[in-house]
Amino acid sequence: MYQHFFKRLIDFLAAFFGLLVLLPFLIPVAIILSIQNRGPIFFFQERPGKDEKAFHIIKFKSMNDRKDENGNLLPDNVRLTKFGNFIRKLSIDELPQLVNVLKGDMSLVGPRPLLFKYIPLYSEEQRKRHLVRPGITGWAQVNGRNSISWAKKFAYDVEYVNNLSFLLDMKILFLTVKKVVVREGVNQSEERPMFPFDGSN
Repeated sequence: MYQHFFKRLIDFLAAFFGLLVLLPFLIPVAIILSIQNRGPIFFFQERPGKDEKAFHIIKFKSMNDRKDENGNLLPDNVRLTKFGNFIRKLSIDELPQLVNVLKGDMSLVGPRPLLFKYIPLYSEEQRKRHLVRPGITGWAQVNGRNSISWAKKFAYDVEYVNNLSFLLDMKILFLTVKKVVVREGVNQSEERPMFPFDGSN
């Protein structure tokens, strides 16, 4: 009952009221990003959601679009702005995903949505992570995030899918807040991992 009805209801209400409460904070963030980026303030990318259905994830854009003389984008560390680095460290760049939650693309809690190119590399067990909506935070994120291997992350994702419950979701949300406050286990954005998943790591 929780997984098929109450979880979605809680997600919708939390995202709706969360956006209302955070709006006075999000507007100044958007204005500063617009000035520093000199362009788009949002980052959109296609990701696989529940049942591997495509959706576009929304994040604040922490890097500008500066290019070299040949028209190629400069390295990430060059394009990352000071304010972009700040919002990334505090996970503020993830807050626009509340819109994804409101739309039903994502949940507050679930396996993080990665890239379509990884799907052929998953084992059948690992593909179970797509049996539920992806989340803004998840069981893997509060158990190491980028400090653990991909195999361990996916094991945590599947463990979450197999044991999904209201109490587990509340535990993950509590631990997420704690980790953001102490900035624990954050090396870099999981969308830009140090070692891309190749099916074995």
